[in-house]
Amino acid sequence: MEKNLAELARRAPLGNLTPGRISPRRSVPKHIARPEYMFHDGPEVVTAPEIKSEETIEKIRAAGEIAANAIVEVGKAIAPGVTTDELDRIAHEYLCDHDAYPSCLGYMGFPKSICTSINEVICHGIPDDRPLEEGDIINIDITAYRDGVHGDTCRMFTVGEVDEVSKQLIDVTEKALARGIKAVKPGRQINVIGRVIESYARRFDFQVVRDYTGHGVGEAFHSGLIVPHYDCAPNYDQVIETGMVFTIEPMLTLGTVEWEQWEDEWTVVTADRGRTAQFEHTIVVRDEGAEILTLPTIE
Repeated sequence: MEKNLAELARRAPLGNLTPGRISPRRSVPKHIARPEYMFHDGPEVVTAPEIKSEETIEKIRAAGEIAANAIVEVGKAIAPGVTTDELDRIAHEYLCDHDAYPSCLGYMGFPKSICTSINEVICHGIPDDRPLEEGDIINIDITAYRDGVHGDTCRMFTVGEVDEVSKQLIDVTEKALARGIKAVKPGRQINVIGRVIESYARRFDFQVVRDYTGHGVGEAFHSGLIVPHYDCAPNYDQVIETGMVFTIEPMLTLGTVEWEQWEDEWTVVTADRGRTAQFEHTIVVRDEGAEILTLPTIE
């Protein structure tokens, strides 16, 4: 199977995306609380422990459910001819309707409420006026901020009929995330997560992006904790502890993991324009293992 997939990868569609027109920034009702980075220039300055209280964990779960439900709503609209700007509108309105601030909006200057990463875009794609096309694959990445915390999640969707290797890439990436989550146990080192993910991805000749990682999340959108998705041992040897909250979000590619960035200073694409996929959950470490905090509650 692995050799057949490698052959398919050589015939998979290569990307040819170009930047589209970005619509004006959407407004957020005044009563919705903003994260602190909206009140100053530069990166966020929140400091908080990586180990969270049960009260904080429940707040993160509530924010995470809103983000996950927003992805479900966006997914219902994904079809050929629909623009990513329209997907951004759907998510933005859902978050605001649930008294959550779209964490991406205004973060370090990001102009939209969600990230929409199509085909060769590894991450941080900006929604614009490009219509989705038959055969595209797209990642929807949404973070919701409510009650002083962020919940961060993403998942892949197909647009119409998609080639077999792209389907396999999506499937393997989702399973790699599940395996990474299962590897989380108190007393283990953070680097075990990437070891498990990369080992699984390599069975199918897929590569794992190294330069973009999981991260601590909660009061901060991105805390100082880094969670690599490749085998980085003996580095990143921080011990996993009960109560820690962080994201696991592997990005797998059909070809190279080398990347380039568009002039918008956000959109990251594979250097060979090969396709890429990503899935993400926010998790909390329990005594028995990881608990996912970003599961949807709607269908």
